[in-house]
Amino acid sequence: MLKDLIAPITGLLDKFIEDKDKKAALAHQIATMSERHAQELAKGQLEVNKVEAAHPSLFVSGWRPAVGWVSCLGLFYNIILAQFLDIWYDVPQIDSSLLTTVLMAMLGMGAMRSYEKKSNVARIK
Repeated sequence: MLKDLIAPITGLLDKFIEDKDKKAALAHQIATMSERHAQELAKGQLEVNKVEAAHPSLFVSGWRPAVGWVSCLGLFYNIILAQFLDIWYDVPQIDSSLLTTVLMAMLGMGAMRSYEKKSNVARIK
């Protein structure tokens, strides 16, 4: 999406800059600007996460684990427990798509972790 937004800007370089090398350098700089900005934002979020995790209050440092446990318990209920209880009782099914979305977002590092293992940069091999 960002490339679609950046393309018109790099197209304007043709009208104002005649030196091909300078145009190429500026086009590359513009194209990589958004990537650098996204990396800086991610680094900032990592620092916030570190500070939150080190906080002594459970309400600040424990919200991620709490969301993870609630999601896991909800999925456990919906996938395993409700199936057994349904034999004797009429139990409601919960919409697990929201729980799955939240849990997979939290475990999104799983795909990154697989990539790390494949690239041999994982901490524990």
